[in-house]
Amino acid sequence: MTIKNLVAATCVAALSLTASSQAFAQAAAPAITHGPAIPGVCVMSIEGVIGGSTVGKYVQTRLQQIATQVGAELKAEEASIQNDAKALDARKATMDQGAFEKAAADLQVRANAYQRKSQLRERELQATQQKALGRVGQELDPIIRQVYQQRQCSILLQRDALVIANPAMDISPGLTTALNAKITQFAFDRERLDQPAAAPQAAAPVRK
Repeated sequence: MTIKNLVAATCVAALSLTASSQAFAQAAAPAITHGPAIPGVCVMSIEGVIGGSTVGKYVQTRLQQIATQVGAELKAEEASIQNDAKALDARKATMDQGAFEKAAADLQVRANAYQRKSQLRERELQATQQKALGRVGQELDPIIRQVYQQRQCSILLQRDALVIANPAMDISPGLTTALNAKITQFAFDRERLDQPAAAPQAAAPVRK
């Protein structure tokens, strides 16, 4: 996976633009007349709520920043390895065979390490995304329960799994408003998967 694709894959999955795309689709489609809202039936879009919220947009921007930093780090290391490989090829004719093979082997070690680092950074970006969205989900969960009770819902359906539904049954706008009032941003950095986990502390001896 290239750096460009790595950044794109990490950020696109972070927060979906479902709300915007659905709004565009609804605007482009001919107007329809809905039947009456079904009492007790509510629908929502998790992606729409998070993607349209202030904290969701913040998380998306922050994930893009982190992914860009990772891309710059890997790109610089990749360029260094490529430049050294070109320089080694240029000096091959004037080098002792043993020295050349040693330099080529060392370069291969660096290239292998770079590949492992690239894969590690990709896993770290995915872990960062999951943790950040998990935090948003934790903030959103009690809001969903609260709005569910306020709207006297008997069942809550995922809007994205439905073909079409009466907007009067959609509680997503209220969820987004409540989420915006609760949280707008929180600090987070890239997860570090190469750091060993802290050893558990031994339990204190029981005094008799």
